[in-house]
Amino acid sequence: MPDPHRAPVPAILSTEKKARPSRASGRVTLSDVAQAAGVSPITVSRALRGERRVAPELVERVQAVAQQMGYVPDPAARALASQKSNQVLVLVPLLSNTLFVELLDAVHRELFPQGYQTLIGVTHYDPAEEEQLLRSYLPMRPAGLLLTGFERSLAAQALLDQGSVPCVHLMELGDGGTACTVGFSQAEAGAAMTRHLLARGYRRIAFCGAQLDARVMQRLSGYRSVLQAEGLYDPQRELLCPEHSSMALGAQLFMQIVQGMPAVDAIFFCNDDIAQGALLQANRSGIAVPGQVAIAGFNDLPGSDQMVPPLTTVRTPRGTIGTEASRLLLQLMRQQLPERRQLDLGYELLVRDST
Repeated sequence: MPDPHRAPVPAILSTEKKARPSRASGRVTLSDVAQAAGVSPITVSRALRGERRVAPELVERVQAVAQQMGYVPDPAARALASQKSNQVLVLVPLLSNTLFVELLDAVHRELFPQGYQTLIGVTHYDPAEEEQLLRSYLPMRPAGLLLTGFERSLAAQALLDQGSVPCVHLMELGDGGTACTVGFSQAEAGAAMTRHLLARGYRRIAFCGAQLDARVMQRLSGYRSVLQAEGLYDPQRELLCPEHSSMALGAQLFMQIVQGMPAVDAIFFCNDDIAQGALLQANRSGIAVPGQVAIAGFNDLPGSDQMVPPLTTVRTPRGTIGTEASRLLLQLMRQQLPERRQLDLGYELLVRDST
């Protein structure tokens, strides 16, 4: 039986009304929905945003009309009218790396229920490309920004400083300034892996790095600091390659090390994909791991625990970083004062059979 106290909801809008939106482009506008629902455009806007000042019955009626008419809000018009949008720009280096896919998934899961949509930009570790993305997206007045790290061009930093858009930096901790950051100490994680290898008795430890972005170089600095303190550092045991990391590259770099640095007894790879490639190449070449040379990685990417032998690595909290960074950004976008502007989520050393 129908509720006599509930405002009537139009059962079906006539196809004639649906076929004649007010714009020549054929796009159904906010005014079209308002006219069909018998309310003002501002009421429609408030109802669709879920504002509490609009009665639930009216919200239901407006939503039903909007759905039947096929109304889709214009994010650009909304941003111009309110000086903000419901979009959050997330810039990551790559989508081919599982690390960033897991981070993005966590960001979406946290922001989407709060009414925010993510715009994803891929920088390919190129400061110029990141700068161009910022120039393209900032005029859209995003509600907030999630940026990977702190290494960017001066022009890109100027765009951020001028824009005054709430921003949280991911994966690093920064220098302790006022920037909002969620991550962990890449340098300390690199040092922890190096200390582990020393504790296992290895003394001629090589570092193999690819991509050479800021976070890889921070891991390298941790490696260096530990070996220098022990009097065991040798710059000849560093192999640094600017190419994107991959399993195929790892196999090549592994052979360069074992052929060019025969005294090396352990190799710390900057990322798990090149460490996985090294393990596969060792098996193909009949090189015993860890009997002849130990192999360690970083990030605990999928498959590392299934290698032969299973790969010793550092587990990084990329999913939690995405979640906590989104929560911090929500506070900033709501103009709330966060309890902490820098959140160190730490890391976990996973000791497996490869060392």
